[in-house]
Amino acid sequence: MGSRSLDSGKATVSGRKYSKCVILPANENMVPEALEKRNQNWTVRTRVANDLIIQVGDSSFQLHKLAMVSKSEYLNRLVFQKRSNRAKDTLPKIKIESFPGGSEIFELVVKFCYGMKVDLTASNIAPVHCAAHFLEMSDDLEHGNLISKTEAFLSFVLFSAWKDIFRVLKSCEPISLWAMKLQILQRCSDAIAWKASIDPKLFTLSENDAISLNVLANDAENLKHKGIAENWWFEDVSCLRIDHFVEVIKSIKKKGVLRSKLVGSCVAYWTEKWISGSENLPKHLTRQLLRVTTESLIRILPEEENSISANFLLHLLKLGIMMRISCELLNEVGKKIALKLENCRVSDLLVKNYDNDATVYDVGTVTRVVEAYVSSMLKNPTPKLLVVGKLVDGYLALVSPDDKLSVEQFRPLAEALPNDARYCHDTLYTAIDTYLKGTS
Repeated sequence: MGSRSLDSGKATVSGRKYSKCVILPANENMVPEALEKRNQNWTVRTRVANDLIIQVGDSSFQLHKLAMVSKSEYLNRLVFQKRSNRAKDTLPKIKIESFPGGSEIFELVVKFCYGMKVDLTASNIAPVHCAAHFLEMSDDLEHGNLISKTEAFLSFVLFSAWKDIFRVLKSCEPISLWAMKLQILQRCSDAIAWKASIDPKLFTLSENDAISLNVLANDAENLKHKGIAENWWFEDVSCLRIDHFVEVIKSIKKKGVLRSKLVGSCVAYWTEKWISGSENLPKHLTRQLLRVTTESLIRILPEEENSISANFLLHLLKLGIMMRISCELLNEVGKKIALKLENCRVSDLLVKNYDNDATVYDVGTVTRVVEAYVSSMLKNPTPKLLVVGKLVDGYLALVSPDDKLSVEQFRPLAEALPNDARYCHDTLYTAIDTYLKGTS
């Protein structure tokens, strides 16, 4: 195991995998007198000269080997590599690529290594924790090293404060790979899933008091008794970007405390906030990202019956068609809607087109769903076929006055159902008559 020891006037740092050491005079005073910054260059001033340069991005740090390698196994290895390759009378220079959090976080690491005050917050704990793992700053080298300290604070943040969890997640965006590798995303998602099912007023309790809340996390009915809306957490969760939102929903579904209809409503809430028509699409959403987003939303939809509205599914299907997502996912959404048709109203089928030159409502997507229904009905006959026939005729009557509705759009829907789907054709005839008058 790695350790730090002082012996015979020398400081030795040994690593578990690398049996090499840095030898420096043990009487060096590493107490920093100042941490100076000029442009992108940082310098730690002590009573001894700097003997190590570390470059992180565009920033350069002039430091001391003893202070840094005594806490970082990663830097320990690199110093030895540089020592054997560098020319005499030149300071070893280490360039670190892709450092979690960049130079801003490395500055905090430097302060920690020199025993200076380091302020950990919900907004920086994730990148500092990732940086500590990157640099291999474990207790094998020194008790109370940076990994263990950031782990303790991260656990406290996730346990105690609701808003701080989202600050942690926000800080994970530039370091997603590291945050995922170290399970930070998963832990944040689990914390949100747990807290979403309990009274938010309880988050103000002390850590010791909150320990007794585990039993409440398994009883979502507590919210109803206290007059708290079950969807109180929607707005905060809807601010997450898609990959983090997906992880949260997965954790909520896995926990199984919240009703599936509530989970479905949360997915719809997020979608409406970020994707509510082409005129409102965020500029940063490229077509490829929008396609991935759509597919991700479909994959996290609850499976339980009546957990998602038919209208939301139609919007999702339309978006999927526009983004040309996989046929498998399109068919999956189409089948979900088809199963709901027998309980739908005409208003449930109204999905506006995004293009001003197109019809007001998207008739093609509805036709696709009705055809999926007919296909499934042939395999499993249903006594409610007449109900769907009445629904389709009512929809045709509503969209028939649209002067942009072409025959190629109107006719396939009118003919999609079998002959025995109608016991009365009056509504259909009215829709046809209205349509013909509008085209004449």
